Amino acid sequence: MKILFTGYHNPHFVNTNVYKEEAIKELGHELISFEDRDFFIPGRIRRKFHFLQLWDIKRLNGKLVALAEREKPSLCIVSGGHRILPETVAEIKRKGITIVLWTTDVPVDFTNIKKAAPFYDHIFCSGTEAVEIFRDQGLGKVYWLPFACDPRCHSPVELSEKDKKKYANKVVFVGSFYPERANVLESVSDLDIAVWGPYWKRLEENSPLKRKVKDAKLNYDEWVKIYNTAEIVLVIHYNTGGVPCNQASPKLYEALACGKFVLADNQKDARALFEDGRHMVFFEDEGDLRKKIDYYLGHPEERERIAAEGRKEVLKEHTYKNRIKKILEIMNQD
Repeated sequence: MKILFTGYHNPHFVNTNVYKEEAIKELGHELISFEDRDFFIPGRIRRKFHFLQLWDIKRLNGKLVALAEREKPSLCIVSGGHRILPETVAEIKRKGITIVLWTTDVPVDFTNIKKAAPFYDHIFCSGTEAVEIFRDQGLGKVYWLPFACDPRCHSPVELSEKDKKKYANKVVFVGSFYPERANVLESVSDLDIAVWGPYWKRLEENSPLKRKVKDAKLNYDEWVKIYNTAEIVLVIHYNTGGVPCNQASPKLYEALACGKFVLADNQKDARALFEDGRHMVFFEDEGDLRKKIDYYLGHPEERERIAAEGRKEVLKEHTYKNRIKKILEIMNQD
């Protein structure tokens, strides 16, 4: 099958769209890739002049329609969907092409996505909060399709002595700075912990976490090494107390695929997908986090048993090949 995949491809590091595309190819399908942020006008100008932003969005959408006309795929998967216009979805459908949306982001701003949503053949959502949004909109054919792992990239690795020294911490967190995350991590900052990811320079100068932070944008090959040296990988989900976010972080699946013991906050979707104490462990609050870090550092056999079960489960049920198969299965039921 010929599949047209549209989404953002970060030029600086591999993101989940790359994993999805690789899964399409691994399953034997022909991939046509479209970059939906290939703007003509620089962002600083588009942000200043709204009419230029609209012009460039329409230009991009025109390119997508022309590509669909030229390649004539059987299926178009729109990843994210923020920049795809309703008329674009309708036009691609008129060409006899099945077109589906796969949301990826927390619904901070779904305004444009909700306008286009009724035109898609199917909608797949990385988090159940997005499923609820579309169902409240009165839409059918809406499905929960979470993030996943790519075993080609996310796996146990042998590390050099240099890497072992560089990443030698018992507990690690990899992810962007948010004040809510910082509050949780500060509560255990006296432990052997390292925090990796972008924007951590925004920490308050007097934060006890400051000396544990490695502010950096990491590609997957580096954070896979970080995970492989750790005894506990922390996953703390996006939660500002405002916009609802139920979705399980991509890092959760990726850390499990690396064969690591994962300790995560109580996220609704993660709770539904993985069994506490069997595949991973959840913590309730800062006090519970500290208690469980202490316990599992002191019980390596139990920790390793859970990590092994978690890896087994994620490789069986939660790979991007599984996710693409699910899309095709639902598409073929029509």
